[in-house]
This record gives sequence, C-alpha cells and structure tokens, in this order.
Amino acid sequence: MKIFGIGIDVIEVERIEDAMEEFGDRFLDRIFTEEERDYCLNQKRPAIHFAARWAAKEAVSKAFGTGIGELLAWQDMEIARLHSGEPEMILHGRGRQFVEERGITQVKISLTHAKNYAAANAVAMGER
Repeated sequence: MKIFGIGIDVIEVERIEDAMEEFGDRFLDRIFTEEERDYCLNQKRPAIHFAARWAAKEAVSKAFGTGIGELLAWQDMEIARLHSGEPEMILHGRGRQFVEERGITQVKISLTHAKNYAAANAVAMGER
C-alpha cells in the first residue's frame, strides 16, 4: 500500500467556542454532520470534541491536497467512532468520489485534545 498524502491540523478550542456562541446551529449545521453534532453535544465539553473533528477534516483535506472547497466540502467528511473507540473517517459525496477516482482505499485519522487545543492527523493510502 502506498501513501497518497498526509495531513495535520491544530486548532484552538476557543475558536470553536466563539463560533458556536456567535453563529450557533448555523455554524454547527454547516460544518458537522447530524451524527457528529449528536455525539459532540452529548459530551461534557462539546467544543473540544467539535474542535478535534474540525482538525480531522482539515487534516484529511491536506492529505488529499485539496483543502476545503470545490473538491471536498465539510459535510463530505464525517468522523465516527468504532466500537473500540478508534476514530473512523467516513466519506460522502465529493469525498467518496475523490478517493474512488484516485485509488485511495484507506484514510486513517488520529485525534487528540487538551484544555485549549485540539489536533488531528490523517494518512491517505491506496494501491496506486
């Protein structure tokens, strides 16, 4: 298996808290899937979990070399949790199309967060 690309991102949790306070559901609905919102809003400190997912989406967009925009939108990426607790990247729409066209068969992500920061990295791999 060959590495297509790697990405990393770090974000201040306060940026997400500020966006949640200023824009509320409009912000959350634009960036996060319903399942992501349900998960994060049921945590003790939702903003830190939203921040980690933001970072993961940014990291994947860097691994793909697309950024967030025409080829890959926020809602094209969804972070779920396996039964083991491991985060899993699920791709929808243009994200799914992007990996299929480029032979990417696996996107591994890792999330972390502390009091003030959240970070994530991503590795996109495939046979080509």
